[in-house]
Amino acid sequence: MGQRKFAVTPGFGVGGTVFSPKQLAAIGSIAEKIIDVEMTGFKQLYVTAEEERLAEVQEELQAAGLQIHPAGFVTKSLIACQFCRGAEDAGLEVARALDLATTGIEVPSPLRIGYAGCALGTSEPLLKDIAVVKMKDSYDLYVGGEPKGIKAGLATLLLTGLQAEQLIPAVTRLVAQFREHGKRKESYRRFVQRFTLDKLREAAEDAAGRVPGKQGGPKAAG
Repeated sequence: MGQRKFAVTPGFGVGGTVFSPKQLAAIGSIAEKIIDVEMTGFKQLYVTAEEERLAEVQEELQAAGLQIHPAGFVTKSLIACQFCRGAEDAGLEVARALDLATTGIEVPSPLRIGYAGCALGTSEPLLKDIAVVKMKDSYDLYVGGEPKGIKAGLATLLLTGLQAEQLIPAVTRLVAQFREHGKRKESYRRFVQRFTLDKLREAAEDAAGRVPGKQGGPKAAG
């Protein structure tokens, strides 16, 4: 039988991405059933197991409240802040809905989506491929951050003033554009440069129901 690698995360809440003692104990309890555990920069653990024991291992981890996601060339679980302003002010429920809508989608290269509940940006969102920053009662959307290499750079502002109901359609459209038009192993930053900000902005505005070039609420019905 072969080996399979998958991602494990406790999810996130007020306080950030935190493993409980019960969850750590569950990971320790499967030590003899797995091959290795790898720490990643995605706030995930990668667990490698024999295929014949994969279902058993995953069931034990899920029973402890851990989330299981695919590894490899997929959108990673949302890399979120600690929600230091509280669940409501920092938009915790919106962040969880965004995580649910985007995690695990197959893409040309691993895609990191960052979320910050305020302008302090403690989760370093502008170093992520796609970034969401909550600004009081609306959300700003950035693309193209790159933390690695000598050409590292911050993400570029794409849209401002998105409402909660506009945010997820806009982000999922950006993921879909990368999935459809990105090249195999192409970084998201290079994709943004090749595909152009204007095309991505137009696609995101359309998904959000906004008039192109106009910041604010949804476009009026005709």
